[in-house]
Parts: sequence; structure tokens; C-alpha cells
Amino acid sequence: MFSMIEGKMFEERISRSIIRNTMLDLLRLTNVDVVIVGAGPSGMVAAKYIADKGYKVVVLERRLSFGGGIGGGGMLFHKIVVDESAIPILKDFNIRFQKDEEENLYVLDSSELMAKLATGAIDAGAKIINGVHVEDVIYRENPLRITGVVIQWSAVVLSGLHVDPLFIRSKAVVDATGHDAEVIKIVAKKIPESNIVLRGEKSAYSELSERIVVEKTGAVLPGLYATGMSVAALYGLPRMGPVFSSMLLSGKKVAEIIVSDLKS
Repeated sequence: MFSMIEGKMFEERISRSIIRNTMLDLLRLTNVDVVIVGAGPSGMVAAKYIADKGYKVVVLERRLSFGGGIGGGGMLFHKIVVDESAIPILKDFNIRFQKDEEENLYVLDSSELMAKLATGAIDAGAKIINGVHVEDVIYRENPLRITGVVIQWSAVVLSGLHVDPLFIRSKAVVDATGHDAEVIKIVAKKIPESNIVLRGEKSAYSELSERIVVEKTGAVLPGLYATGMSVAALYGLPRMGPVFSSMLLSGKKVAEIIVSDLKS
């Protein structure tokens, strides 16, 4: 079954297949419609709903796993909660849940949420690539707009080596990096004419944050969008802990805004 083919050893064929098909993938991803930075809940929800409309979407995650803050549940308990506003999204992703009648909340397994958000995004046509760090953005002037991202392997960043990065061109970049708003932070620092002030998130006020994060989700400047906890970091909103309604709703809202912008 694994005999030599055209004089090539099986080990060689393994390497050639991986390298060839990775390069083909990466070549297709040098120019996409939407780059989503961060494979947390809001990023993966946004990826599905944008890809559902036929747009070319890539999600870049600096770690070697997706899910963002979902995996730890609440203080390593494997459950998280949402309120009824998020139920339609759970159903779109075929995620099971049960109602806690005593607390009037809906409970689900963190592992199922992670897995099915990723599956939903991938099945819609989005590509999720782990181990990729976004170290900068591409921009243009007159008018000022963000036109892509600058990428590096996370392993290179962790090693402390100086290695020049590569580029991905896109029509929209979504900061779904969470509490640090890493992409927006780069733009605020390196493009002062953007006039972005990154306020940093406040302490916990779950009910308030669940509402305002969704309200504030959207465009930061042309070509750059914020979703999830990046919104809280940008506008100085409270954190909310292991309730994920607003993360899911924020991802869907930013998808709807981007689809509308891409059509115009």
C-alpha cells in the first residue's frame, strides 16, 4: 500500500504532499475578502455568517487551537451560559443547550461550543489557520483605510528571531483578538492619523457589558472592524466573564455590517 512511487520513498511523499497543498492554500489566501484575526467565539461566528454569503474568509489564530476563552469554561468548570438572545445562533450552529430554570439561563458545554463554532465556520467555506501571528496591518491613504494584514508564524515570534513577514490583502480586517484588541492596538500606535484611542476594558459588570459590547460592535475605520472583547477594550467597556451571549451576537452583527459594506 505504501510502496515507492516513481522512485520516491513514502516519507518523501508525505512531505511533498503536505508542502504542495499548503503552498496552494497559502497562494489562494494572499488576497481574500475578509481577514478575521482571532478564532474565538465572535471571530468564528462572524466567519460563518460572512462565508455563508459567498465571501472568501480566512481566520488567523496565533495559537495552535481555536476557541479563544471558551475552553476554560468558568474557572475550569466545563460549562458556560448564554441568555435567550443567543439561542438562534446556537441553533444555526447545531449546538445543544439546556435551560437552567432556576437562574433563567441556558447552559452548554464549552467543548461543544468550541468544536461546533469551528465546524460551522469551516463548513460555510471559511478557512481557519492556526499558528499565525498578525504583527501589523497594510494601509492606504486618501482616504485612510486598512487593506490587509502582515503575518508571521507564531513560532518565529516566540523564538525572538528577526524574520521578515508576508502579507495578505483583504477588503476587511476584523479584530476578534479579545481582551487586548491586538490589531486595533497596532493601528492606534503606528497610524496616529487614525485617531484611535484604545481605552482598555473595565472591571466586571456582566449585564451592562453584555448589552453594550453588541451595541458598539462595528467599523472602527474603513476596512477595520471590532467584535467581541476587542470592542470592550477599544471603548473601555466592562468585562462579563463566562457568559457568551454578546460574543455570539457581536460576531453575527459584525458579519452583517461587513456584508452590507462589501455590497455597497
